[in-house]
Amino acid sequence: MSGRPNLSRRLLLEGPSRIADGAGGFTETWGPLGVIWGEVLPRTGRDAGGLSRMGFKITVRAAPQGAPSRPTPSQRFRDGDRVFTIDAVTERDPGGRFLTCFATEEAAT
Repeated sequence: MSGRPNLSRRLLLEGPSRIADGAGGFTETWGPLGVIWGEVLPRTGRDAGGLSRMGFKITVRAAPQGAPSRPTPSQRFRDGDRVFTIDAVTERDPGGRFLTCFATEEAAT
């Protein structure tokens, strides 16, 4: 990758929590984990029967493995009403200064 990413987008990192529903099951809710600044770039999209799925590359500053500020595939980013589900995370550069998160946004069409 060439150049420095433009980390100008304020993203809320959210993680899932399970809450017992009292009937042996659970309800999944999402809670904030922190604010991360990132660069959001579109990849590919498709329309699947009334549901539009768009891929994004989201670049953020790197954090060590296991750090609460390091995004994982079980989490998501929120930008206002938009939600980006994280599919995979990898180092962007050999020096490990940035991470690339491959994410998907779904919207009804």
